[in-house]
Amino acid sequence: EVQFVESGGGLVQAGGSLRLSCAASGFTFHDYAIGWFRQVPGKEREGVSCISSSDGGLYYADSVKGRFTISNDNAKNTVTLQMNSLKPDDTAVYYCAIDPAGGLAFITGRIGIVYWGQGTQVTVSS
Repeated sequence: EVQFVESGGGLVQAGGSLRLSCAASGFTFHDYAIGWFRQVPGKEREGVSCISSSDGGLYYADSVKGRFTISNDNAKNTVTLQMNSLKPDDTAVYYCAIDPAGGLAFITGRIGIVYWGQGTQVTVSS
């Protein structure tokens, strides 16, 4: 089973920054994407950002583009999301996730088989 170790969530004021980290193990997927979804109570889980293991391609949701930056190590099994200029609308539980299909779940929201971490709370106060 895929295992995730997530860290970096917390409480921050609007305009501040947080850095989420995720270390994934226990998988042998190829051409996968790793990144984060987020979910607010009562709303649908949405893809935030991911990076492709095949070509290093990056994806950012329009709502976070220009504020969040995703990066990975050479093994592409650890990933960091630097979140700057945070807004109250960024408040959510953030889930590190792997999409074995290469990132379509992050991009389209059509979640097939996706592997999730336990989630970490990000709260942005106004």
